[in-house]
Amino acid sequence: MTYTSSDRQVIELERGYWQALKDKDIDAVLSMTDDPCIVSGAQGVAEIDHKTFEQMMRSAPWTIDAFSLGDDVHVRMLSEDVAVVAYKVHEELSVEGKPLTLDAADSSTWVRRGGRWLCAAHSEALAGDAYGRDRRSAG
Repeated sequence: MTYTSSDRQVIELERGYWQALKDKDIDAVLSMTDDPCIVSGAQGVAEIDHKTFEQMMRSAPWTIDAFSLGDDVHVRMLSEDVAVVAYKVHEELSVEGKPLTLDAADSSTWVRRGGRWLCAAHSEALAGDAYGRDRRSAG
């Protein structure tokens, strides 16, 4: 895939965000996060302000041990100050002290405010069957 310099900048922002999460660098994460930020995934949907985000990170039962973004990252510049990035991600985690590996499709919306890029929204969809048929039944 061919990327423009703006595309590459957004991809590096996303990688940097993941690295800050992996490093549990709360200051770096908050400096890259819009206030509030919308987050959606298997756990539901939330609008998280900086104070809540900081508390969540301090008490997180998870650690990102490794991550890799797929080679097919898609970036769409909606304006000079708004970008959407979507990609596949492989994650190696420790959750409540136990190793876990997962693959997902993620997307983020980045906005430039006051000359700084901030993540305004992020979503994650676990990889698998689109209808959840590969998951255990609740019954």
